Amino acid sequence: MWDRIKDQAKNLQQGQGTRSPGGHGTGSRSSGGSRAQLVNTLKTQLTSLKTELKSGAFRDASMAMCALVAAADGHVDQAERQHVESLILGNDVLQNFPADQLRQRFNKHADQLSANFLLGKAQVMQEVAKAAKKPTEARAVIQTGIVIAGADGYVEPSELEIIREACSVLGLSPTEFGI
Repeated sequence: MWDRIKDQAKNLQQGQGTRSPGGHGTGSRSSGGSRAQLVNTLKTQLTSLKTELKSGAFRDASMAMCALVAAADGHVDQAERQHVESLILGNDVLQNFPADQLRQRFNKHADQLSANFLLGKAQVMQEVAKAAKKPTEARAVIQTGIVIAGADGYVEPSELEIIREACSVLGLSPTEFGI
């Protein structure tokens, strides 16, 4: 699966005419290297679109996606919340937005999901849907979700499922992302 996502990411990157600064996108073809390479490739793609990803809809949808990935197994513990928050604040593209706005939105969604996962998921998916009007933003939201999910080198089945559901809400095919 990682190789399919990696190949899709490379094809998308080439189709967008982006380059891989700092040598990302080259190197080891081992499965561990492929996972790290995929995350780096997606980060590079997102960074190349940084100037286009400044809307409030993208901000809100991305924070909703991050919360959904964090809560994909039905709960978000404090350590996981802090870890995802640090990934968000360290993300180059999301630095387009004030850190306090990102924290507030992520934590609001994480709280909704923690209080009642099914009801919260329906509400948070409505935030994800805000990006559906702009295909570049919609794809970037999914890529952000994959980057967050894969940051630890492994994507849980529940995380893949939530990303697939987000694809549906955004009118995107999960196969476009190899999932």
